Amino acid sequence: MRYRLSIAAWLLLIVGLTACHANENEQAEYAATYRIYYLNSSMTALSSQEYGTNTVIGDQVIEELMDQFLTAPNDVENQVALPSAVNYQGYKQENRVLSLYFDASYGNPTVMDPTREILCRAALAKTMTQIDGIDYISIYTGDQPLLNGDGNPVGLLADTDFIESISDVNTFERSQLRLFFADETGSRLVMEDREVVHSINTSLERLVVEEVLKGPQMDGRYAVVPPDVKLLNVSVNENVCYINFDTSFLNSLAEVKEYIPIYAIVNSLCQLSTVSRVQFTVNGSSDVMFRDVISLDTQFEKNMEIGEENE
Repeated sequence: MRYRLSIAAWLLLIVGLTACHANENEQAEYAATYRIYYLNSSMTALSSQEYGTNTVIGDQVIEELMDQFLTAPNDVENQVALPSAVNYQGYKQENRVLSLYFDASYGNPTVMDPTREILCRAALAKTMTQIDGIDYISIYTGDQPLLNGDGNPVGLLADTDFIESISDVNTFERSQLRLFFADETGSRLVMEDREVVHSINTSLERLVVEEVLKGPQMDGRYAVVPPDVKLLNVSVNENVCYINFDTSFLNSLAEVKEYIPIYAIVNSLCQLSTVSRVQFTVNGSSDVMFRDVISLDTQFEKNMEIGEENE
């Protein structure tokens, strides 16, 4: 009897340990999980499904997520964002930008209507920028950069550039912004025109500041503020734009002159008809010296003498 009880006890112990081990394996089933973005059945909004993988090598993760992006989801309510008539041709990664190459039918309105194309951009950006080391994507059609409706390059795309639903055509719009960044010397401003797809609920003033904070997308232009700067609030009253940053705004980029961050933002905002002056605050206070040189206790007007406004 003792012998049988001993065997039974051992069996229970083995079963218990096996169960515990199975639970641990279940919890650690995947090395990483991502969301693959698709379109809903009416092609008016993005949808997503979780995808787990044990792949950890960068190139292999890119290939695996693109395979999932191009594969029809199991859920019949969702569908692939890219039309089947468009061929994906490959990718190239450089620094933190992933360039995706498609044939010339991408963006062709006879193959891909404009609404679906914008949603496809969003689905690609939201899917691929989840990968560690990728902050932006760039789309090429037939080896040429994707162009917007005005014939200008769309440029780099981040996941935050898009809303997820366009079921109501009044909920999103495209805006052309004229932004300013530092030149290679850090002592002058250079212009960059940029098209942004954004929620209509986001003010253009806030959009301009957010895009300046993201940094330039074109060569020969350089960031004017550190990447950790947080925008707390933007408001406009009687053509004065009030901007409130956290204290990280006071941190310096050594290669940029002290006046460059101020006037990069001011000159960019003053391209809007609603803004003629800009008031900066840090955590709600204007009694601050920016980089120990410039008092923020004033309202700034645009200064085109430190940069050219090319038409």
